[in-house]
Amino acid sequence: MTLQLKVPSMACSACSDTITNAVMAIDPTATVGADLKTKQVKIETQVSEATIKNAVEAAGYPVA
Repeated sequence: MTLQLKVPSMACSACSDTITNAVMAIDPTATVGADLKTKQVKIETQVSEATIKNAVEAAGYPVA
């Protein structure tokens, strides 16, 4: 499944690394791509959208 999440507080590569690590912690096979300009994170995963959103938000990045 492909998820497109809007993460308005993502501002730098360290932010995208933190988000990537949060997703990979719950799904090591996930593919994560972050676009800092559009604040979009594209995630290929088998884990539910709610679980992914919770992981990203727990890392300190609210999902819009």
